[in-house]
Amino acid sequence: MTTATEAPPAPPQAEPPVHRPSVRRKLVPYWLLLPGILWLLVFFVLPMVYQASTSVQTGSLEQGFEVTWHFQTYWDAFTEYLPQFLRSLLYAGTATVLCLLLGYPLAYLIAFRAGRWRNLLLILVIAPFFTSFLIRTLAWKTILADDSVVVDVLNTLHVLDVTSWLGMTEGDRVLATPLAVVCGLTYNFLPFMILPLYTSLERIDTRLHEAAGDLYATPATTFRKVTFPLSMPGVVSGTLLTFIPASGDYVNAELLGSTDTRMIGNVIQSQYLRILDYPTAAALSFILMAIVLIMVTVYIRRAGTEDLV
Repeated sequence: MTTATEAPPAPPQAEPPVHRPSVRRKLVPYWLLLPGILWLLVFFVLPMVYQASTSVQTGSLEQGFEVTWHFQTYWDAFTEYLPQFLRSLLYAGTATVLCLLLGYPLAYLIAFRAGRWRNLLLILVIAPFFTSFLIRTLAWKTILADDSVVVDVLNTLHVLDVTSWLGMTEGDRVLATPLAVVCGLTYNFLPFMILPLYTSLERIDTRLHEAAGDLYATPATTFRKVTFPLSMPGVVSGTLLTFIPASGDYVNAELLGSTDTRMIGNVIQSQYLRILDYPTAAALSFILMAIVLIMVTVYIRRAGTEDLV
């Protein structure tokens, strides 16, 4: 009886060589980041360091300034201009809320109901950027003038009686009042609210709305349970992009307000260009930055999302 011969075992196959990236290839991402890092160092970090050193100096423009580590400047600036700080935060917060109330419905309309008109509506949203910030603000001086149609309509509807009772206007006058400043802030920063909201809403899968309807959810419940929670990244981004620049703005208060509506940005601008008190101006800038940074940090944590659009 013959037995079949066993086949010889196959020779072991050599493992393919592992191609390890060269040192030059590993450094490519860092070389690509280098221009941005240099830009931040030259135009952000170095100016902040210079302003930090300026804030602890003493002296005058004629005699020169010298670093004496005079931190008392911070406390003096904060206590002296506390009303301007509070006014800036109040105006910026009011404008941010108004931008959210006006911008959310428009962003929702563009994202879900615009259809073929979506691109046109988006162009109209960013259309104000085609003109200068200064020109847009100056236009509101005409809109809110004492003899304008807008003021006549508000007087006819007795709206100014309510705003005057709230301290936002003075009698039948809108220009040079807190209401005028808030209107200017709201108009100028409204696109910064709409665009992040639209981006966040546009990402929502519409099948989630259909699923909510299949579960007998009303439109209001669908918005409260599905749409608004999923759009929170856009809400957070829009409110930050509106509140942060609005709190340091000085153009609207300068052109549409009066001495009683001066914001902290007006004080800093005056300290730099008129009074020439550079240490106080630098200290005010850092105080404002610290206040806004603390408020933003608390707001993001309370909002429950860090997924900013």
